[in-house]
Amino acid sequence: MLMNRSAPNARVTPVLIVSEVRAAVDWYSEVLGFVEHVRIGEAHRSQLGLPGGPAAELVVAEVRPGRRTPQPEVSHQIMLKVADVAMVVERAQARGAALVDPIHDWEYGERQAAITDPFGHQWVLNQTLTDVDPEQWGGRTVTPRPSSE
Repeated sequence: MLMNRSAPNARVTPVLIVSEVRAAVDWYSEVLGFVEHVRIGEAHRSQLGLPGGPAAELVVAEVRPGRRTPQPEVSHQIMLKVADVAMVVERAQARGAALVDPIHDWEYGERQAAITDPFGHQWVLNQTLTDVDPEQWGGRTVTPRPSSE
């Protein structure tokens, strides 16, 4: 696939609408570890990604006609894999996030917690504890994921 330095390189890129683009960029950088790749105007939008490649990117964009910030009822969540859920939850809460679902270890091998950031977006933080076959907990493998080796 052709790469463009002016556009996100991930295959799927969430666009998060926020009322304060610069504050959101700072928060996502300091709390979740994103880095800013491209800034478009001071308050229009920014393209962010996680260090180490285009595995995850997002765009933070201003409110404009036809776009609004999230409402009290959640219409979406963003799942983000992290190395230490407890550390990220602590850092997020210290920076104004609300804990929605406390840290829980699941039978499918993930430790998770959910937070709502100060801009109204809900994040499910995932920490992989172990590799578990979906059939062990009641799931079903349909198309196996490619090996990461």
